[in-house]
Amino acid sequence: MVDKQTTNRRPTINDVATAAGVSRGTVSRVLNGGHWVSPDATQAVEAAIRKTGFRANPHARSLATSRTGSVAFLLNETTDRLFSDPNFSVLLTAASQAVAKQDLALVLILAGTTEERRRARDFLLGGHVDGVLVVSWHRNSDRSLLTALTAAHIPVIACGIPLEMENKIGWVAADDYEGAREMTRYLVGRGHTRLATITGPEDQPGGIQRLTAFRDELGDDFDTDLVANGDYSLDSGTRAMAQLLDGGRPFDAVFAANDMMAAGAISEAQARGLRVPEDIAIAGFDDSPIAQTCSPSITTMHQPFDHITTEMVRLLVGAIEGGRRSTVLIQTDLIQRESA
Repeated sequence: MVDKQTTNRRPTINDVATAAGVSRGTVSRVLNGGHWVSPDATQAVEAAIRKTGFRANPHARSLATSRTGSVAFLLNETTDRLFSDPNFSVLLTAASQAVAKQDLALVLILAGTTEERRRARDFLLGGHVDGVLVVSWHRNSDRSLLTALTAAHIPVIACGIPLEMENKIGWVAADDYEGAREMTRYLVGRGHTRLATITGPEDQPGGIQRLTAFRDELGDDFDTDLVANGDYSLDSGTRAMAQLLDGGRPFDAVFAANDMMAAGAISEAQARGLRVPEDIAIAGFDDSPIAQTCSPSITTMHQPFDHITTEMVRLLVGAIEGGRRSTVLIQTDLIQRESA
């Protein structure tokens, strides 16, 4: 007669050791990183794990290793921006896939308000994650939170250069400055002589560097009256374009600091009977989904978000394992479409 209780019990580390023909300690070392275990023994243990169907107890493992097996995706924006800005969903999806390959869980935390940042701080300092991926850095609102994380020795990797903390935490960023200079050169090379720009937020690195690059590339041709401020949203692009058109200064091309604002600018120009690009060329930055669905499609600078997030996760895992602070700057590529 078969003992039902025995056949249905969960496989243990002892079962794996017996099946692999090694000691319990060897199995434990394999489960905790494989240090001081020969390749043959590691292969035997891995084969035994598959054969027995053994699964490590995550709670017991976290007690033994002081690891939670989870990392946070800390988005410093409100819920509406999470769903309205396609870049965030792209980054979140790519981050989820990257951490899954490391056998880690991803925890989404929104920190767009003071109260959300307080709760995020309490949660992150409570030992619930092994590290933090920070997305959408705002210089003024985030410094205290990141300062608290670094003081607690919680590994942090930022998406974009974290202003005022770039020498304290690791980061991965697209080369906003060189990308914006290339786009400005492209517009000038297409014969445009009066260039306007719609800026990104003044408290984020992308907004600052793209405006600086635009100004540096134009030199003496830079006109402060042809600068309108935006916040990366579609509506801000519409308002900024209206401001430029109502300003009375002639221009024949617009460089918007992201695709969402470029799409808003195109909509406003068309509403006023202007043709894009025949009357006004309009270019963006990011190569987000709206760049392809907009009519006309948007000439833009491509940010490889999948590469960015893969590098962020790689640096974070390295930091969790005790590696030194690292940074990565990634090249952007010009994508020519219909709008410019």
